[in-house]
Amino acid sequence: MPGQMLMQPGAAAPPWLQRWHARWLTWRDRLLGSAEFRKQALAFAATRWLARRRASNLFDLMAGFVYSQVLAACVELRLFDRLAAGPLPAGRLAEALAVPLDALLRLLDAAVALRLLERRGAEARYGLGPLGAAMVDNPALAAMVAHHTALYADLQDPVALLRGRSGALAAYWPYAGSGTPHALPPGQVSPYSALMSASQPLVADEVLDAYPLTGHRCLLDVGGGEGLFLAAAARRAPALQLMLFDLPAVAQRAHQRFEALGLSHRACTFGGDFLRQPLPRGADVISLVRVVHDQDDDGAQTLLRAAYQALPPGGVLLLAEPMAGTRGAQAMGDAYFGLYLLAMGRGRPRTAAELTARLQRAGFDAVHPRRTRLPLQTGLLVARRGG
Repeated sequence: MPGQMLMQPGAAAPPWLQRWHARWLTWRDRLLGSAEFRKQALAFAATRWLARRRASNLFDLMAGFVYSQVLAACVELRLFDRLAAGPLPAGRLAEALAVPLDALLRLLDAAVALRLLERRGAEARYGLGPLGAAMVDNPALAAMVAHHTALYADLQDPVALLRGRSGALAAYWPYAGSGTPHALPPGQVSPYSALMSASQPLVADEVLDAYPLTGHRCLLDVGGGEGLFLAAAARRAPALQLMLFDLPAVAQRAHQRFEALGLSHRACTFGGDFLRQPLPRGADVISLVRVVHDQDDDGAQTLLRAAYQALPPGGVLLLAEPMAGTRGAQAMGDAYFGLYLLAMGRGRPRTAAELTARLQRAGFDAVHPRRTRLPLQTGLLVARRGG
């Protein structure tokens, strides 16, 4: 749209252009809000394609929950893994899955429409589609899909959520609403710790490919969960020493994992609350992987300042998480993570510019973005403490 091209978010513009832009948006909104205009747009060949696309986009927003449940059902039935060896007839699938054939055909055809599956041959055989194939042997993504049943439950009444009602997701992440998260018992941290461990491979390779750690001596992973990011870093940099800081019950799980992986001689764990106590010193690089966006503004600033104070002069902070305003992934950054973190009970998505400003306020004097292969999944900022 012309107004969008002239007025990019955050761009400075002279007052006359701002006034013109405001008038343009008012006129556009009135036009698109007119039922008669929409009817004429569908009747006119030159505008019919745009009107149809807008209608389709709006319908997809309404039907998006149904699409997500098609994916959830496929994951729960392990349909993608069953088809990994090749296409199968619908009847055989129905028998193996204990689902009535007519009902299963509805799911299979829905999955075909969503490019999760494909019909193969003249008979009713179904194989993997381009999106379903990406789910095969992908336990991290399957775990995330299964986890979202809690979010879907909370979003049954989105207005109640906006008005402050807490639900299943807040209970799943107990530290978000606890005044004493360091006192959480092991049973309360186990479910989310396991989920973060399952999904960590989705992020670790992106970060470590974008910023190799071979030039560093010791890495401290703050909020590091069960230590999967540190384990990935250890494989990349055999001489790297490892430190992990998380809630005491979580740090204990990390200690057990390091022992199981044979990393005890290189790794040490620290239990505590990073919003209430200093971080351990001794590392020349600190990582915050999917941690800052879990914090409200005051907590985020406290954490970044604690990281700055724990680093030596010349030390590096890696801040990795999905970021709002990411080009091509705006819906993921603001719509998805905005509502997810609201349901969780704490935190919000932030743009790279917002995070850079917060890093600078914490004391870091050099902040640079690093390109990742999948910015929708994670962005990366590298901040350095001055000498």
